[in-house]
Amino acid sequence: MTRKNVIIIGAAGRDFHNFNVYFRGNANYNVVAFTATQIPDIDGRKYPRELAGEELYPDGIPIYNEADLPKLIKELKVDICVFAYSDVSHQHVMNIGSTVMAAGASYMLLGPNDTMLKSTKPVIAVGATRTGCGKSQTSRRIIEILMSMGLKVVAVRHPMPYGDLVKQKVQRFASVEDLKYHNCTIEEMEEYEPHVKRGNVIYAGVDYEAILRAAEDDPNGCDVILWDGGNNDFPFFKPDLMVGVADPLRPGAEVSFHPGETVARLADVIVINKIDSASLENINLVRENLRRINSHAILVDAASPITVDKPELIKGKRVLVVEDGPTLTHGHMRIGAGTVAAQKYGAAELVDPRNYAVGKIADTFKTYPNIGTLLPAMGYGSEQIRDLERTIDNTPFDVLVIATPIDLSRVVSIRKPYVTVGYELQEIGTPNLHQILSEFVKKKNLVKANSCC
Repeated sequence: MTRKNVIIIGAAGRDFHNFNVYFRGNANYNVVAFTATQIPDIDGRKYPRELAGEELYPDGIPIYNEADLPKLIKELKVDICVFAYSDVSHQHVMNIGSTVMAAGASYMLLGPNDTMLKSTKPVIAVGATRTGCGKSQTSRRIIEILMSMGLKVVAVRHPMPYGDLVKQKVQRFASVEDLKYHNCTIEEMEEYEPHVKRGNVIYAGVDYEAILRAAEDDPNGCDVILWDGGNNDFPFFKPDLMVGVADPLRPGAEVSFHPGETVARLADVIVINKIDSASLENINLVRENLRRINSHAILVDAASPITVDKPELIKGKRVLVVEDGPTLTHGHMRIGAGTVAAQKYGAAELVDPRNYAVGKIADTFKTYPNIGTLLPAMGYGSEQIRDLERTIDNTPFDVLVIATPIDLSRVVSIRKPYVTVGYELQEIGTPNLHQILSEFVKKKNLVKANSCC
């Protein structure tokens, strides 16, 4: 039988996973290329033969820019294109589909039955309707509750493999030193650092079958796997409890973005976050949409109260706000916790860094012109991190307001006063996550002696 030629359309995450679990070693298909978008500088590489399988892919698999897709379909005689990235509108998914079909190929989406791995441990998965909903806060809150019950929780994060893919096959993070050892980007540190500072282990990488088995057998012990999702993707592991997070600051996204709507429909529990800053009208719209598409899910109301370590430095000052990058770029948010903090504590002016941005940071503003009056903490590589530092240096401000989950001063030199903004999940009323997790722990026979469960 002739093998079907395949291109996997991705962004260095779901695309590699779909290849590993569905196409790798499958003699019916010949994956001739990946395409890449969303993340800068991830095309032009190869998915290496060590990961692709040397028998079928002795030269590895090239990764091209998504802009070349129509040409690639023609030149490589492609039969099928597989869409495999997240946090995009339903219209975007079908615009790509139309591009693929106009070039003559078929269009494919792979679902949970073909891509979810089964764990030997109970799995709690956290996903969202968009990036920036508060998914990481929710994961941290769940881990905090489970740890208070005496359980050993091992987190596994959705992939962010932007470096040497062979070295990143399986990554284990148990300390801040591990972040340095693995040459983590700012985006990776924002996700991993809050976990290790709380005393729990987190895994990530490229090969999630190998990662799952390592997590199950972690040397510190493992009672529960916590899948900490990325963007608004659905889990790579089959969950025993699926928790979704929705954002009433972006009402309607829960039924109009891919694969966020899938997450909302799969969820056993949906946290409606940010009700402290959204309008009642938008909260109710999100609630109605969720009820319409998933009537069985338990809805949990939650807020994201902010904390500022030195609020007195903000009052009356010109401030430059640094916010989480992906939330502002493909997440389409125009403000974040840093902007809210600056306004709350009386900043005289929010300084716009656009005219002072250099290099890859300037490119980010060109690619995403609707970013608000703030600086996205983009750092997908050493060059972009240097450009972030230079942009901060160039911008005239009195105080830097840092609203990323990491110690940014450890990564870039900051030569002016700065304050740090934190935010955690706070459930409002009942039902709440502690009640839900207590029932889950009992159901799975995980209750520890002398625990608070």
